[in-house]
Amino acid sequence: MRHEELDPGHEPGRREIVMITEWHEHIRKAYGSAIGRSRRELITPALIMDLDVVRRNIKFMTERLSTLPARLRPHVKCQKNTELARLQVDAGAIGVCTATVWEAIVMSRAGIKDVLIANQVGGCEKIAALAREAKHGYLTVAVDNPKNARDISAAVQEAGSKLDVLIEVDVGMGRGGVRSAKEAVTLAQHLARLPGLRLRGVQGYEGHCMLEPDQAVRIQKATAAMDFLGTVINSLSAAGFPCEVVSSGGTGTYDITGNNPRVTEIQAGSYVFMDNFHGSLVPGFSKALTVLGTVVIQHGNTIVLDSGRKSIGIDFVLPTMADYPFYQARYFAEEHALFDVDERCGLKLGDTVELVPGYAPTTVNLYDAYHVVEKDVVVDIWPIIPRGPGHGGILAG
Repeated sequence: MRHEELDPGHEPGRREIVMITEWHEHIRKAYGSAIGRSRRELITPALIMDLDVVRRNIKFMTERLSTLPARLRPHVKCQKNTELARLQVDAGAIGVCTATVWEAIVMSRAGIKDVLIANQVGGCEKIAALAREAKHGYLTVAVDNPKNARDISAAVQEAGSKLDVLIEVDVGMGRGGVRSAKEAVTLAQHLARLPGLRLRGVQGYEGHCMLEPDQAVRIQKATAAMDFLGTVINSLSAAGFPCEVVSSGGTGTYDITGNNPRVTEIQAGSYVFMDNFHGSLVPGFSKALTVLGTVVIQHGNTIVLDSGRKSIGIDFVLPTMADYPFYQARYFAEEHALFDVDERCGLKLGDTVELVPGYAPTTVNLYDAYHVVEKDVVVDIWPIIPRGPGHGGILAG
């Protein structure tokens, strides 16, 4: 189940390959004693990924999107793992998207042939690293500012590489992206004059719709966001800049935005794990990611687990115990999770229990590795690798 071999067409330096491989082996050695253990017998807190459930989620998303116009480009900011990315691409995903340049570099060097940084890349060292990696893999980056575009163009010229770009459009989040069709056209005209850059289309992420629990309202908001993106696409096309790529959507809106005939790809990522937040938005997926904790304190009807907010994501919705989902946590401290229970709870001091994260993306980044489980037994250790410029020598030229 090891997948760290690099694509034969990819040519990073030998030092980089050695450093990435050494990191993989270091993590596997550090956590390898868990292989063969039951999922409830691990040193806690432990991040558990149920591979059987992951495969079901990937299959469900693949089958669901096969009935919609858009293709899948899973966002790996949630999983931060190359093995999972390969499973998704093997199931039909067109590539992956990332939040950071470091994630993109690791994915590219792992043999993922089409990587979108669904974000702006700023800072001279990060831009230079992006430009260097573009010599070896196919990368696309989002832009929304002429100066940033000029900086990227200068970097790719110096590196002797080329980059594709998407103009990010603000469709309602108030974060990144041009604010009007006129601004998009002006930026497109600017991009056309910059060596080493090719405009392929637009990105419009309707993240503000993901927080809407009411499905009818979420549909209304997401539709309005894509309608605005459509006006920008029309203006760009009229100005001589047809949009080959229209990248949008997330797990909470994949079935809404993915059904828009103008959207070519969906950036859903959390579907592969599910969590308490996303699980309340879209049906059909199962919980594949948990954190194992131990009852370390017990006083009366209060139990305390060794899995606080430094071990599990509590964003948007609180974590719950997988076996006792009807209990709401009283409090998540840094290292402790406090639950008030009753006679229905059979947990005693020293027992272990799995928690379902409130939010998977801010859970994964707290760990070095997944304990990969099949049929309730740990079968492998998968490193969580895209950590920053220190990982695998990714600042090397």
